[in-house]
Amino acid sequence: MSTEMTLPDWVYKDRRPETDNAYFENLTRCIFQAGLSWQLIANKWSCFQKAFDGFEIPKVAAYSTDDIKRLSEDPSIIRNKRKILATLHNAREFERITKERKSFQKWLDGIDKSNNYDLVLKRLKATFKHIGSSNGSIFLWSVGEPIKHDPSMHRRQPSKIV
Repeated sequence: MSTEMTLPDWVYKDRRPETDNAYFENLTRCIFQAGLSWQLIANKWSCFQKAFDGFEIPKVAAYSTDDIKRLSEDPSIIRNKRKILATLHNAREFERITKERKSFQKWLDGIDKSNNYDLVLKRLKATFKHIGSSNGSIFLWSVGEPIKHDPSMHRRQPSKIV
């Protein structure tokens, strides 16, 4: 990822998010971003924040089938049901992690980060739904982790991130 471009506020370059909710929001953004344009997600993100209660982990983790229906019918967000269900699962995983490790940051710091975060990516993919190598790498980079661009994983680098 090039640091020559102007980075948006949601990218925590050279710093880390201050709350688990901010980590959760970035993870969710990377999930919904997968396969879509950066601009589309940027244009809809304030609607995502409203639809998902500001990404407050306990609220999202407690969502019911009524909330899934509401989100699946909300034209202001991307209505991909698999991504919506992944978000609910991931909120519950964040709750579990923070109960066990006190914070997502401590959980992340407890994983071996050698070999350009290979083990971290494997743990992310095993723990969270709808996370792969590409959007997992983007997530780590967006939360201030010094992961390096891997051309074998990402064929292109974005020219603009919004």
